[in-house]
Amino acid sequence: MRLKNFSLPVGTQIFKSLSDESRVRILNLLLAKKEICITDVEQLLEFTQTKSSRHLTYLKNSGMLSTEKKDQWVFYSIKDEVHDIVSQMLSFLNRDATLQKDIATFETLDSNRELAKNKFDKRHWMG
Repeated sequence: MRLKNFSLPVGTQIFKSLSDESRVRILNLLLAKKEICITDVEQLLEFTQTKSSRHLTYLKNSGMLSTEKKDQWVFYSIKDEVHDIVSQMLSFLNRDATLQKDIATFETLDSNRELAKNKFDKRHWMG
């Protein structure tokens, strides 16, 4: 379900969420990669666990993020209802060097994760 009416309470909460550079960086990663976990935020943005948790919790409590637990990991994603407005607002920043670097770093990390997974799966298969 997409947000059809941009009400004052919803709008205010989105603007508050976007008033912090750390949260903008997290939302930008989520727009590009669909879901991330807290360790991704820690590694990519070089945040402490506390800072990562605080900002993810803020975004979740603001109604912008949903969570899904997979094994011991909690993955965060942008709720469908606010996806369009967040995407539109962040589109004005898409050429920012910091945000581009965050995406490039994530792609490297994700690629390394895939290589490690494939190596593990291959070793397990040949076992």
